Amino acid sequence: MTERDATTVTIPDGVVDRYPRFSLYNSPYPAHDRGHAIDLYPGTGVGISPVDGVVREVRTVGCPNREYAVEQDHVIVIDVDDDWCASAGIERSLSARILHVDPAVRGGDRVSVGDSLGETVRSGFFGRWVDDHVHLEFRDRDADPFRASGSLRVAVGVDVEPVAWNGHGTVVETGASYALLDGPPADDVDGYTAIASNEGTAIDGGLAHYAGGGALSGHGREGAVGRDGGESHLSLLGQQIGIAAGRTISWADVDVLANGDRITGLSLFAARGPSLGVKLVCPDSRFEVGTAVRVSIRESRDPIRLGVGR
Repeated sequence: MTERDATTVTIPDGVVDRYPRFSLYNSPYPAHDRGHAIDLYPGTGVGISPVDGVVREVRTVGCPNREYAVEQDHVIVIDVDDDWCASAGIERSLSARILHVDPAVRGGDRVSVGDSLGETVRSGFFGRWVDDHVHLEFRDRDADPFRASGSLRVAVGVDVEPVAWNGHGTVVETGASYALLDGPPADDVDGYTAIASNEGTAIDGGLAHYAGGGALSGHGREGAVGRDGGESHLSLLGQQIGIAAGRTISWADVDVLANGDRITGLSLFAARGPSLGVKLVCPDSRFEVGTAVRVSIRESRDPIRLGVGR
């Protein structure tokens, strides 16, 4: 294990473990570029606090108009306790910037890790296929917490085990814009898993409907590729999918197909449980529960790319 980077906030394992899933890169928004934000999925409808501290301010903001979403989102700013910062490898004062929670707290309230901040909301800032989550960023205490950019790099204090996948699965859940596949199985892994590239790298992000994704390895380390500053090619299901530098991946121009039909892409993340689950992003396709699916990837001259807010 390498030493922690003093400019990286490494969320302690005792915090991460409260959420069944997380992702650093599965978003088109600037805060997720190079992993400067993390989405934590509680799976309960309750936005639990990932930090100890005092609420500085709560601000209501407008969000993109979506038929499935609320009209307004909220930014909760928490001045993080120094002890929490130290546990995250940071020796200076930070504020946390949290979105997608309808606040049940207000300025001056003290919160601890695991406390309810309010109910999660269906925000127009994320796609219809995205589950409710707590969006988390960190800034230096004296930085503007309401700017869209300027957050510190985020890592997780847990290891993520890459799990090989052959592209096959059975639909276990569907929504208006997605189908969730079972597997690959992760029964023998005690912790978080993510889909492995053919090279054995745990990958995260929207493949390839967002411009890029990331390599996960945990404990603040770089991903399993490009540690010397060079670039490495990554592939999945026998097709090159991108180039990684450090833990940042630039997706290649590819299409994702399900049973031979092009879909929007794959939603990839880290999850804990007996089955990782693979989410197909497919607003123009319909899959029934129980359907057997074979996913494949091919080169594309016109790849699907979703911009901010789409």
